Amino acid sequence: MGKLHTSQITLKVGLDENRVPEELNWSAEDGGIVNEEAKAMFLSVWDSKNQESLKIDLWTKDMPVDEMKVFFHQTLIAMSDTFMKATQDEKMTATMKDFCSYFAEKLDLKKD
Repeated sequence: MGKLHTSQITLKVGLDENRVPEELNWSAEDGGIVNEEAKAMFLSVWDSKNQESLKIDLWTKDMPVDEMKVFFHQTLIAMSDTFMKATQDEKMTATMKDFCSYFAEKLDLKKD
């Protein structure tokens, strides 16, 4: 058996004196990303042993609320796409996409 290739993704969080994120940086060198700045992140992992999702959600204190709304919307769309790829459940994916449209409409995110 050949040597297993590994890839590393790193996150660096700069905190203020109250432990509130001021800076978020991430690197994924295999993808050509080195110490890129971010204003928000969601990370979910599946704990198969305990059958539960674990998450980290962080955003910097200077993340604008209007950008957070767009970030949420785009994340929901990406989750819908991933759900479809993982399950091939077209009916539930359509329901999720409908919610994404509703979400965008209620937050006035839709472009005319």
